[in-house]
Amino acid sequence: MATKNTKYVYFFGSGKAEGTAQMKDLLGGKGANLAEMTSIGLPVPPGFTISTEACAFYSTHKENYPEGLREEVLEHLARLENLMGAKLGDTNNPLLVSVRSGAAQSMPGMMDTILNLGLTPDSVQGLIKKTNNERFAWDSYRRFMQMFGDVVMGVPHHEFERALQDVKDTRGIELDTDLDSKDLQEVIARYQRLYKRFTGEDFPTDPIDQLFKAINAVFKSWNNERAIKYRQMNDIRGLLGTAVNIQSMVFGNMGETSGTGVAFTRDPSTGENQFYGEYLMNAQGEDVVAGIRTPLSIETLKEVNRKVYDQLVDIRGILEKHYKDMQDIEFTIQEGNLYMLQTRNGKRTIFSWLRSQVEMVEEGLIDKETAVSRVPSGEFGKLFAPILDAKYIRDNSLEAITRGLNASPGGACGQIYFTAEKAEEMAAEGKSVILVRTETSPEDIGGMGVAKGVITCRGGMTSHAAVVARGMGCPCVSGAGEIKINEPKRFLEVNGTTLSEGDFISLDGFTGEIYGAKIPVKDSEIVQVLNGSMKESESILYRDYKAFMGFVQDLKVLGVYTNADTPHDTQMAVAFGAEGIGLCRTEHMFFGGDRIMSIRKMILANNTVEREKALAELLPMQRSDFEEIFLALDGRPATIRLLDPPLHEFLPNDHTSRHELALQMGITVEEVAQKSSALHEFNPMLGFRGCRLAIIYPEILRMQVRAIIEAAINVKRKGVEVLPEIMIPLVGNYKEFVFTKNHALEVIEEIFSEQSLKVPYKIGTMIEVPRAAITADEIAKEAEFFSFGTNDLTQLTCGFSRDDAASFLGAYVNDPDKQFYEYDPFATLDVDGVGKLVEMAVKLGRSANPDITLGICGEHGGDPKTIAFCNKIGLDYVSCSPFRVPIARLAAAQAVIEAKKNA
Repeated sequence: MATKNTKYVYFFGSGKAEGTAQMKDLLGGKGANLAEMTSIGLPVPPGFTISTEACAFYSTHKENYPEGLREEVLEHLARLENLMGAKLGDTNNPLLVSVRSGAAQSMPGMMDTILNLGLTPDSVQGLIKKTNNERFAWDSYRRFMQMFGDVVMGVPHHEFERALQDVKDTRGIELDTDLDSKDLQEVIARYQRLYKRFTGEDFPTDPIDQLFKAINAVFKSWNNERAIKYRQMNDIRGLLGTAVNIQSMVFGNMGETSGTGVAFTRDPSTGENQFYGEYLMNAQGEDVVAGIRTPLSIETLKEVNRKVYDQLVDIRGILEKHYKDMQDIEFTIQEGNLYMLQTRNGKRTIFSWLRSQVEMVEEGLIDKETAVSRVPSGEFGKLFAPILDAKYIRDNSLEAITRGLNASPGGACGQIYFTAEKAEEMAAEGKSVILVRTETSPEDIGGMGVAKGVITCRGGMTSHAAVVARGMGCPCVSGAGEIKINEPKRFLEVNGTTLSEGDFISLDGFTGEIYGAKIPVKDSEIVQVLNGSMKESESILYRDYKAFMGFVQDLKVLGVYTNADTPHDTQMAVAFGAEGIGLCRTEHMFFGGDRIMSIRKMILANNTVEREKALAELLPMQRSDFEEIFLALDGRPATIRLLDPPLHEFLPNDHTSRHELALQMGITVEEVAQKSSALHEFNPMLGFRGCRLAIIYPEILRMQVRAIIEAAINVKRKGVEVLPEIMIPLVGNYKEFVFTKNHALEVIEEIFSEQSLKVPYKIGTMIEVPRAAITADEIAKEAEFFSFGTNDLTQLTCGFSRDDAASFLGAYVNDPDKQFYEYDPFATLDVDGVGKLVEMAVKLGRSANPDITLGICGEHGGDPKTIAFCNKIGLDYVSCSPFRVPIARLAAAQAVIEAKKNA
């Protein structure tokens, strides 16, 4: 909290600084690092930093300064002038300064910078005298006018560019550097007229007025639209604001012995330990990134100025050893002398993060715990996803035809098919399939299973398509609302493009972009090594991944299981390090081949005898599935959920499919329609599903339990350990659990007697109904494990349907005036609401049964923030989709590190 005696301004210069690298919250990353570089003896132009507390006050007090700030700034300006032997605005020896933003967390390009501040019609003459370089002085003035006009006063940037281009065109000049002094004075005259036209006032000639207007602009830039959006996208929260760095100018535009550049101490794309960067001679900072001139590779600087290049290489080593991480640096060369303007931890790809941190451990620069704590778990999944060939897109100038939500990462390309049945048929013929649907349902699981990628017109990040695709590791773009599908005629239209069934389409699950073209797809090297199509020795990426996951395994406490319904998913999850299955959804096994017919016979049965006959057809199919899954697990536990969804989801909902079903079963279409109508529910999520099915039709439960236990015995006879755990879903009352458990026990004892062999097993439940959480102590007296099904628990607690909440939930999370939830509660567990129920159930459950096993198997099980909460409340494991297992393992290790730090 700011007070009258609060210090707002911190000086750095001549090898001494009032700040340190540990003061980022107060001085921002840039200010703290300028102070630190000064203290360790690097050539940093002196200056001072206005703290983030001043910005916070400005933002919350109607753009007024805290008491004493103006005087403190002027005091430190005088100190800087004294140190430099120059004065702001002086006609003989003018001091020029830069005014830059800098928050505690790096936000590159989001806020504003002004260079060359202090130039006026009088002081520009002083700069000419001081440097004996008339062109440089006028060039610096025109740059200042453009930046000040744009950043501080809102004069459109393109208007300045147009005026500059007009002068170049008039003179027949191509490059800015070809403009001479007279040309530049003409540019300035045009800028002055332009400035007055847009602002109604003359360009300021008082340097102190310029300074405070620039400070105000930087403060205001904290809340500009792009900065707010950047903070939302990168989940940057809790910062006071931006600091303001006022620093004496050094000039890269003083001729061919001067220049400016940006460099990284390692490659930001790959992480390779090589100096990486670009520079321009006779240029200022914005020239390098503006694209007007093509920068040169940093290696070529040794040919231009070997002394400066060697000095930069030395500083590269100093900075990495000091900060113990890859650095992003900015530098200026003024008449052959090097100056450091910035260092910060470098922004990089996840591939660069992985390699740089593993190699820094190998180099002895950091320890394993530091490496694990730094790698962003939210980005980790990108290591495993296939990718569209970016070079092919670039070389062929391909543009996206539309964009949706990046629901599941990865690149995919294939031929369009609009139904799951057609997708399966074409995949069987060897086609690469992209399933394009208005929205998906559980009945589409077969088509999704064979698809290279999935596109839906409707649905959010936690829609059926998004959740299932992520679980399969299948790239998915959901909510692509511009697409209009004509399913009867088998084509789609989007933004003037028409694509028919069988045409090629490509999607980028990283960005949500969709291309109406055939684009090559590359597999992740890690996946190639795991599936045996690439040798481990051929992949540096896999080597780094393997080493890094070794660090992770040594640190984490939480178990990490997988949600898997097939042997293939199980094998992939185990390869990724899954310690068991936390959720096997048996209903997903009913959709393939003849199985859907058998389950439909069961649903359409008119009596128990008919129902048991249909179930007898399903028994060997289920048993075979479980045997394969148990073999893939090789002794790891498997939590298997009994049938959960409402029965109507298994029946066809269109006339053609009903007619086919009637013919196959030898009944009338009317009978099929009547049964579908009888099963119709106004709110199926709260209807006849879960344990309620097993209570009304115990024969369903008995068949599934028999399949599980017989499969376990068969696998045990092959010499493989098995640990089946039978999960009874949607229990809300302990009596429901007791009823269903007793039926399960009867079947298990029958099988043990028949087979003369026993296997260990557990019977537990999924806590997904609020009443179950509240009465968890009663249920725990009978249950051997709880698994929190947080998808439904969130829906039932918040009163949101995850498939329908997109219309309002975005505003609830992202709109500053309506931000009722910090995060989407279907992506990150609502700790303050749903989390309290989970924590209550944990305490109640353990109070009644200290040996109970507790886990979480909802989609939240792969979310890093939720995993930190699970670690905090003492769950035994989290369970997530196979491709999120490595993310969950990393997040579990990071949760331990964070807990240790906060202890």
